[in-house]
Amino acid sequence: MKASSTFRVLPQLAAVAAFSALAAFSLPVAAQSAGDNIINVGWFHLTTDDSSKPLRQTSPGSITFVGSGATVGDADTLGIAFTHFVTDNFALTADLGIPPKFKLDGDGTLAGLGRLGTAKQWSPAILAKWYFGDRNSQVRPFVGLGLTHVWYSSVKLSQSLQTLVTAPAPGGTATANLSSSWAPVANIGLTYNIDKKWSLGFSVSYIPLDTDAEIIGRSAGGTVISRHVTNLTLDPLVTFLSVGYKF
Repeated sequence: MKASSTFRVLPQLAAVAAFSALAAFSLPVAAQSAGDNIINVGWFHLTTDDSSKPLRQTSPGSITFVGSGATVGDADTLGIAFTHFVTDNFALTADLGIPPKFKLDGDGTLAGLGRLGTAKQWSPAILAKWYFGDRNSQVRPFVGLGLTHVWYSSVKLSQSLQTLVTAPAPGGTATANLSSSWAPVANIGLTYNIDKKWSLGFSVSYIPLDTDAEIIGRSAGGTVISRHVTNLTLDPLVTFLSVGYKF
């Protein structure tokens, strides 16, 4: 999915949410009120609108691997969200979860290498949300804006990529550093209140996100022999299907 198609999805979701708001009917369930806390547990699915810049060797010398690229696959993980209602309509949400594992594969002139590596992404987020309807509405669409801090761990490079960046040194190894960053989060979704305590939730979030990657090659003895850099754009579209409990 390209960025243009991503932005086409969001207005459609907004239309669905608006329709749900019009179709919703009120029941005396006192679903969400000022002071309420709700915890949601469910499934995060991350679809990336990915692209990359060509791999470039910066040391020794400067060489660009023309036509090289990489693709980032989708990922799934367990998600947890904690929401506190400041008023009947305004709430703050902390989104957490088990870090998803992304897989990076070669593209273009690097396609022959297959898998390039894997990494876990940490991206806790804080969002301010506005819920439509009143506290007794059974269906409550919402929109939100927030901020996430993204960093990576357990970064592992495949043997094929390590061999490429350390050639011609026999027995060489390589590691990678991925930059951390702050990024905005745009969010839209709805909550279906089953009763006074339990609810179902669905939301979609968009995060404009990229990271700089530095690959450091070392000889068998541990001496740094090469450095390579590239930039990866992820721009994930994150869906969250969950069950909520109010306490």
